[in-house]
Parts: sequence; C-alpha cells; structure tokens
Amino acid sequence: MSTFSHIRGLGFHVPERLYTNSDLEKFVDTNDEWITTRTGIRQRHVVKNETCLDLAHEASLKALKAAGMEAEELTHIIIATFTGDMPVPTTSCLLMERLGIKNRAAMDLAAACSGFVYAVEVARALINLDPSAKILVCGAEVVTSRVNWEDRSTCVLFGDGAGAAIMTAGTDGESGKVLDTLIRADGGPGMNLTIKGAGSAYPYKMGDTVGVENFVEMQGREIYKHAVRSMTSISKEILERQGLTIEDVDVLLPHQANMRIIEAVGKKLGVPREKVFANVDKFGNTSAASIPIALADAKESGFIKDGDLVLLATFGGGLTWGSSLIQF
Repeated sequence: MSTFSHIRGLGFHVPERLYTNSDLEKFVDTNDEWITTRTGIRQRHVVKNETCLDLAHEASLKALKAAGMEAEELTHIIIATFTGDMPVPTTSCLLMERLGIKNRAAMDLAAACSGFVYAVEVARALINLDPSAKILVCGAEVVTSRVNWEDRSTCVLFGDGAGAAIMTAGTDGESGKVLDTLIRADGGPGMNLTIKGAGSAYPYKMGDTVGVENFVEMQGREIYKHAVRSMTSISKEILERQGLTIEDVDVLLPHQANMRIIEAVGKKLGVPREKVFANVDKFGNTSAASIPIALADAKESGFIKDGDLVLLATFGGGLTWGSSLIQF
C-alpha cells in the first residue's frame, strides 16, 4: 500500500548582494538590453562571503518554521547541489551539524538543475518505506563559484541561492500532496553542458593554473532544444500517467533557466501565460535551487493558492530532467 508524501513547509534564501545587468556591464562585455532580450534576466544574487552551507541553512530554517517543526524532528537531510562547500564532508552532513542534530541520514545528490526534483523522488521512496520519516529536501547552489566571468554567453545566466521543503507522510486530502514524480536522464548529449575540472578524469596537482575546464561550458543552442523537448514530453507523460490533462493544471512551474525556455515549454504544452510562474528575472538560473526557490516564492506571493494543481518541470546537465505534480 502506497503512502502519500506531502510538502509541509517551504522556504528560500538568497544572498544580499545583487548584480544587476548594469552592474555586469562594468566588467563583462555585455549590456542590459542584450541580456534582457535573450534571457529575461534583469538581476541575480551573488554570494560575497556566504557558502552553499550558509544558504542551505537559512532556507532550511524557513522551511522548518513554515512546517511548524523543529530540526530535532528530522530523520533525513537531502541536499541537491553541484557546488557544495567541499567534496568531503558533504554539505548535508555540515548542515546537520549546523542544525544541531546528530545520528540522522544525510546525503548530497548531484543531478545539476534537476537535482531538487530528483531529491523529491528519493524522499518519496524513503517515506514509502518508512511513513514516520521527516525529510528536509534542499536545493542549494553557489553557481557563481563555477562561472567564467569572461564568458558572456554563460556568466550572465546564473545566480546563487537555496530553497528547501519539509516532506512527510500525510493523508489524501491534505495540502501539499505529491501526486507523482518522474525523473529521466541521457548521458549521450551530456557533454553539451559541462564542468570538467576537479573531476577524477581531469586531475590536477599543486601549482597548476586554473583553466576554463573548471567553469560552466555550454552549447546553448543544443541545450535549448533538449530542455524544451524534454520538459514538454515528461510533463505530458506525468499528466497522462495520472489520468489528467493540461486543462487540469492551475500552475506550470518550470526550471528557471531563461525566459525563452520557460515560454517555449508553456507554449508547447498549451498553458496560458498567466498560469506559468517565472521569477528568473529576479534570481537568474540558480540550478538545483531554481525549482524550490520558485515554489516557495510562488506560494508566498499567492501565485499558488490552496487547491491548485502545480506541475513542476525541470532540466539540467547530465543530461537530466524530471517532473512532479503537487496538489496544494
């Protein structure tokens, strides 16, 4: 017998420091019009001294407060990230220590921008195995630590931040019910979006110079095509699996990559623009933090209302993609 998983509380946090497009003009060969017309992004939050752990901690505290829970009640911590504080120990273990708890399960999960939806699926499986589980699922990134500020085609896209959700078992009629989740991957075209440096295939030694392989490298046109196609197809698949149609969806909440991708997915699915949530203009692409930041922002702002059926669609490096249906 399946156990329903529910989102009990949401929270997000971004660094205080802002880089507007005009700010980028001072040290990047670009301008506000070029960025806005191509991406829809007007600003992004960039860490000054904060780390991935700091962002995850603040978002997690807000999610716990929204859920009416204490950190002591948690049984698992899952952090989706590719920019953790360090390879070992994991950021999830560091967060456990920061929250003042011990002897729980903690793991980092790497699926690039799809990481949060992947983590939701892992949490659903854990709750199904143990309905008493209380799981913190967080997407947290300091993407700007892996941005080449001399590459204007990529550096203008990204920002830093974290979003978190508290997931537990619940009953059928409760708000925040995760109806279904689908996750997919294809390594074939994966080299279209890479950060090669620091991997064991690209070893380094003392004194080596830092090269472009340590930063985001992307074939933009190919990623655009894969992103739109993958998010559209998996959204249709999850609706069909649940016996639903696009007309049943109240809010489409896609990965906040750029406005061209967001609008293209909405158009291909036939979702009216007023039902598509977007905050990429304020935060840029925050990778694994994108979906939970958008989800928390949409709920907090009233864009998502009680009773709404929300369709999540995500896409990231790997290549990875996924979708979730949540009944609020």
